[in-house]
Amino acid sequence: MATTGKIAVTVRLLGGPTAMIEIGGLRLLTDPTVGSQSRIAIGNRTLTKTQPPAVPVDEIPPIDAVLLCHDQHSRNVGDSGRRLLSRVPLIMTTLAAAARLGDAARAMPPWYHLSLPRPDGGCLRITGVPARRGTDPATQLSVEVTGFVLSGADTPTVYISGCNARLVAIRAVADRCGPIDIAMLYAGPAPTALLDGYPTLTSDEVAQAAQIVDAGTVIPVPAEGWAHVTEGIRDLSAAFARRGLNDRLRILTPGETATL
Repeated sequence: MATTGKIAVTVRLLGGPTAMIEIGGLRLLTDPTVGSQSRIAIGNRTLTKTQPPAVPVDEIPPIDAVLLCHDQHSRNVGDSGRRLLSRVPLIMTTLAAAARLGDAARAMPPWYHLSLPRPDGGCLRITGVPARRGTDPATQLSVEVTGFVLSGADTPTVYISGCNARLVAIRAVADRCGPIDIAMLYAGPAPTALLDGYPTLTSDEVAQAAQIVDAGTVIPVPAEGWAHVTEGIRDLSAAFARRGLNDRLRILTPGETATL
């Protein structure tokens, strides 16, 4: 159901952190990683992981803009995703990624925003917001990441956390961009040899983040599916139940669409 008095937002999860968001005729895509395969170090082990696409990248309809958390790992933009980027007119991402990705890329440092005209005659504002990987400040510098907030006079406010593992960043977003109507929170702790802590939130932290932003709807991505993720849908559901937030949690399976 659409937020009262505002136009509907449609979210379709394609797999992993890749989701298609439609607002007022604009079609946005988060981190195009579906179908990618990569190798990741976990302690003294190397794990190969593949995210099977619910919708092949070549079958994704024309996209107006990509919201790219960062471009340094295939779990955020795989080989097929890079092919898609080559035909997208606008890529919003970090300063470092924008320098690498060419003319279509725009850097979105924290609190910088762009306004896009919508086909329905309205306007969508997209704001870059803070995100931090891991818990050690030294390791956070190795991969620059960003989140996004989508807003407008007649649209629900949508927060996309990106690869964020710090609740302090969540609080900053709530303070400066709230109230948040829909929160798409990157979930699923995945230990690596490169970070102190996890690159994304644990299930309990996702539930804490839901309380911090006080969103009416929380969509965790990727809730399940990555081979290296150590928590899944069951853990998320339990964490939200412990905090009495069951009615806010909206878990989408790959290929599923929600209209909010």
